[in-house]
Amino acid sequence: METSRKTLSFSDALHHLLVMMLTFIRGVYSMPVPTDVPMCTASETAQYSLMFTGKWTQAAFPKQYPVYRPPAQWSNLIGVTHSYDYHMWQSNEFASNGVREFAEKGEAWTIMEEVETAGERIQSVYGILSAPAVVGGTGQMNTEFEVFARHSYLSFIVRIVPSPDWFVGADSVDLCDGDHWKEKVTLELFPYDAGTDSGFTFSSPNFETIPQDRIMQITSSFPSHPANSFFYPRLKHLPPIAKVTLTKIKKMNQIISLPLEPTQSNLLLTGNEIEDKLINTPLDCEVSAWSPWGLCKGKCGDSGVQHRTRYIIMHPANNGAACPLLEEERKCFPDNCL
Repeated sequence: METSRKTLSFSDALHHLLVMMLTFIRGVYSMPVPTDVPMCTASETAQYSLMFTGKWTQAAFPKQYPVYRPPAQWSNLIGVTHSYDYHMWQSNEFASNGVREFAEKGEAWTIMEEVETAGERIQSVYGILSAPAVVGGTGQMNTEFEVFARHSYLSFIVRIVPSPDWFVGADSVDLCDGDHWKEKVTLELFPYDAGTDSGFTFSSPNFETIPQDRIMQITSSFPSHPANSFFYPRLKHLPPIAKVTLTKIKKMNQIISLPLEPTQSNLLLTGNEIEDKLINTPLDCEVSAWSPWGLCKGKCGDSGVQHRTRYIIMHPANNGAACPLLEEERKCFPDNCL
């Protein structure tokens, strides 16, 4: 009950702050636009719906899949519509303090202050959008937003929960194509590491990265460490962990529409909402190194036998390679035999 009250309080505060910031940002007069940058020449604004679909299943990502404390889920989505000269985050660049706090803790206050500052300083941000958290690895959240020619780009970020500092998102998706708006855009999303925490697994304790690394996309082979929760050396590419669909809709008077608190109706995928084939990622068995050879057991003057063992670190899944033998023996001759 206490957790529920905290969630509602955060959501209400986030709602009011977003509305106030949006009102302020839209009231700022736009600066002149450089002529050396390809420009959107669409004459009218456009309204879009954003549908986020989680595809984080145990079948697709069987390694260390979090099932409790907490189970696999997604944070709120925070996004902005902006001009070409603004970036909420960029791959191979350092994360801002706001992105750091959001990627590590899901706290959005600092990143929204950064957005507000960008609106004041370079007048590059037009609107802020938000969608509610998804309390499962698979589920959906949605929102609506508006863009216009001067600010035709969309960026957003969603934290992977639990994780050290991992997230999915998009950087500067241009919704304009010359003099018209794109009707539909589909984005397959893959995990990113914010470069601020050095944990390898979903449930790693906080371990600050000093010095801070750049934001990097996590792949099936990077970071190249067997403990990494996304390390699947048999795969050339990771399957997408989420998807966003942007659909142009009829223009409405309301600029942004913040959804209600999460309910079962927007958390579970049903019917035709699942368009992709079920992905089953093979997970090979992982075993520890061999223990030292044990004592040689046998009668004096005769050959004996000694054993060594190893244990299973990761059980196989989805037709992955089976576990090898966990015990081995060899002939030996007893030492110090009288």
